[in-house]
Amino acid sequence: MASASLPAPAPGRAELLKAFEESRTGVRGLVESGVSSVPEIFRHPDPYASIPLAPLGVSIPVVDLSLPFPDAAAAAAEAARTWGFFHLVNYHHALPQPADGGGGEYPARALAAVRAFNELPPAERAPHYGRAVDGGVNYSTNVDLYNSPAASWRDTIQIMLGPNRRPDLAARIPAVCSAEVLEWEARATAAARAVMGLLSEGLGLGPAALEEASCLEGKVMACHYYPHCPEPERTMGIVPHTDPGVLTVLAQDEIGGLQVKHQDEEGRSCWVDVKPVPGALVINVGDLLQIKSNDKYPSVEHRVTMNTREEPRVSIAIFFSPGKRGDSIFYGPLPGLVSSENPPKYRNFTMGEFFGTFFSRDLASKALIDHFKL
Repeated sequence: MASASLPAPAPGRAELLKAFEESRTGVRGLVESGVSSVPEIFRHPDPYASIPLAPLGVSIPVVDLSLPFPDAAAAAAEAARTWGFFHLVNYHHALPQPADGGGGEYPARALAAVRAFNELPPAERAPHYGRAVDGGVNYSTNVDLYNSPAASWRDTIQIMLGPNRRPDLAARIPAVCSAEVLEWEARATAAARAVMGLLSEGLGLGPAALEEASCLEGKVMACHYYPHCPEPERTMGIVPHTDPGVLTVLAQDEIGGLQVKHQDEEGRSCWVDVKPVPGALVINVGDLLQIKSNDKYPSVEHRVTMNTREEPRVSIAIFFSPGKRGDSIFYGPLPGLVSSENPPKYRNFTMGEFFGTFFSRDLASKALIDHFKL
């Protein structure tokens, strides 16, 4: 009598990741295939437990770029010190104006173009899928897919904009969104220049300190697409993390989902919804600015929750960092902020060491800033 065959063992995480990657269509491909539950590699154990949500009405501060410079600088510095995040409104007058007088449709035009790429047929997206960064552009799911304990429900086009920009970069970006995202880059960079001037002034160093430290020259754009999720309570859009750079400029659509961790005056933490504000950008302090400011401006944890709507969420983040690189170029707290009474809280390091440390860990790790503390 033949013995009954044993069931095949369940595939391990490595096998599941390999199969997912070989599909080359990302999370959007899972949705297109009709999945009715979140696959195991995307499941987070109780992702929204522990820290409560803030009461209704609590929101990040607003900084108005139409205010006189001293007033806007004071508001930006206060927001950066107390929240690490703020909405930036009335920023359009700081942006370059096209010859035809248009431009008011940005960033909506860029967001729509990113959505259009992600909703191309799988056969048209798949040739772009990959993790290599030497070409200046990649399209993949989760930069930390192989380092994190659970994947997050998003796909990303990542574009290396500086400091060493490829001359053929525009041709390497998917054609359906290339012109739009590069036009938005120019506008977001102008907004970042204005914000860095405010924050430099708020540190008492004059408006040019951060730009003179090459902080506008390193640029990476991340175009995120968060598809509809069949089980939003089981996964996340992005896990709680801090951004590694100096400053992040975020454009988001009307769907929402971004939350910021905030600690009140009594030391209690909560998650605060960053509801989309028409005509506003979201600005946040990164780890490098916390270091360069010697802890005056904190880099704050944030996350993206899954929504229950049928529509996807789309956002475009540009991460700014110092562009001067090399083994003999070191960064740390800005010299004008340290003294015998206020010694540096961080050691000096090269950008190679900094980003090498960042990419060796999973996104949720809190160890990046601690690695450089004195």
